[in-house]
Amino acid sequence: MPGQKSMVLFSGLALIIFATFLFALASGSAGAGLADALAALAGTATEPANTLILELRLPRALTAFAVGGLLAVAGVLMQVLLRNPLAEPYILGTSGGAAVAALVAILLGLSSFWVDALAFGGALFATLLVFSIAHGTGSWTPTRLLLTGVVLAAGFSAATTFLLAMSPEQQLRGMLFWLMGDLSFAYEPARCLWLLGLLTIGGVLAARQLNVLARGELQAAILGLPVNSFRYFVFVGSSLATAVAVTTVGVIGFVGLVVPHLIRIVAGSDHRIVVPASALAGGALLVVADTLSRTIMAPRQLPVGALTAAIGVPLFLVLMSRRQNYR
Repeated sequence: MPGQKSMVLFSGLALIIFATFLFALASGSAGAGLADALAALAGTATEPANTLILELRLPRALTAFAVGGLLAVAGVLMQVLLRNPLAEPYILGTSGGAAVAALVAILLGLSSFWVDALAFGGALFATLLVFSIAHGTGSWTPTRLLLTGVVLAAGFSAATTFLLAMSPEQQLRGMLFWLMGDLSFAYEPARCLWLLGLLTIGGVLAARQLNVLARGELQAAILGLPVNSFRYFVFVGSSLATAVAVTTVGVIGFVGLVVPHLIRIVAGSDHRIVVPASALAGGALLVVADTLSRTIMAPRQLPVGALTAAIGVPLFLVLMSRRQNYR
């Protein structure tokens, strides 16, 4: 039965992903629709349709899929690390730490390598800070964890505002749009796709350890799991996923909260299922959100982070209202 249930889940996700990509390729302010998208995929479309669909819409959709998957996997890892279903990169300030570091690198005129490196360092620093403060004297509570994340996120938001105030005026609009999530120039999905594949495979291979760690550090240690070293693996994986997502498309919130929670409702808590299913569902969600962001008010584009927040905020409030113990 569990095998049949997971097969149904992944078959459904495959159909959803296929539909979302068709929706993305067939939607836009230009005149290319579903028939043109299918013809382009079959190699029989006209040259203008090929250029629009295969060189513009398809790379953007692939980037959205990869970034959504990375954010969802980062959410899964953070929820295991902190043993809290409300943990995710945006709420806990990890995305903010990466964004602040990336903005500093951009203002200093550093190369893309250093932008990525500093973003990774900022994400890792924010994650470590949340973990160390929330852990306190040896245990953490949802209240302590969430308060720590909210305070850190507010601090990074203040730092971001300060950096924007110091930015040259000609760069300000682009930086603001990027901070709200912008896929307008996201046409190189290879790096994100490779990282998503590696993290998903690594998560599946480490699913047993993730399952054990999710039950508590003491029980994990009793069962022989090297808790400290494995915890560093989770730190690095979640921080790297967040940093690459932020440097690629900016700050996008709530994907790492919404997707893992819904997957656990459907499929349970076995990370052999949760990790790959979250990667696929997170990718599909962001493809849909990005497509809507560029079509709702076409030819103007909305920040994709605004749409994911519109989905994530109500769900976050529902989750908060259902948690009874905040000691």
